[in-house]
Amino acid sequence: MRLSFWPWLVLVLPALAWAGENFKHVDHKHWTDKYDHYFRKNSKHYFGPLVEWRWFKAQGIAESGLDPKARSRAGAVGIMQIMPKTFEYIRKKNTALQGLEDPKWNIAAGIYYDRYLYEKWDFLGTAGQQQLFFAFGSYNAGFRRIRQAYNKSLKQNKHVNEWGQVEAFVPGATRHYVKRIRKLMSAIL
Repeated sequence: MRLSFWPWLVLVLPALAWAGENFKHVDHKHWTDKYDHYFRKNSKHYFGPLVEWRWFKAQGIAESGLDPKARSRAGAVGIMQIMPKTFEYIRKKNTALQGLEDPKWNIAAGIYYDRYLYEKWDFLGTAGQQQLFFAFGSYNAGFRRIRQAYNKSLKQNKHVNEWGQVEAFVPGATRHYVKRIRKLMSAIL
């Protein structure tokens, strides 16, 4: 029986990234502040001034390590790792967004899409961090897959409005993705 390298990598790398004393939180000197202006501006524009902009920087770190030239094997592009088809959809809704490969527009498109997904979870009635975790999970795995996990959780829980109630039902890579974003933010919250 031959084990695929990819599933092992998905399970082990997040654990290695968080292990030890070398953990780098979102404001650590290891991470550039070069794009902070774009994260601040777009967070405020799409989420308002009360939402901490560093959540989206943490997401950019989780997606690409803030590498504007990052490309996934699946074809995701830039800091926010947006698929070209997703960018086409976003551009239909927000024609002001220009080039997917430009960090300015890539970050704007990613945060715009976060807002779109965030609003899809309005029915939870828990606006704030919990709803943001559902949006991040949806960004990573797709809204439909996270909604299916939510529905499975409903079979065990009378009322579901926290990510912790659903995360056991989401794909492992998505569970680690949301945990990584939260961990990156833990030093400033």
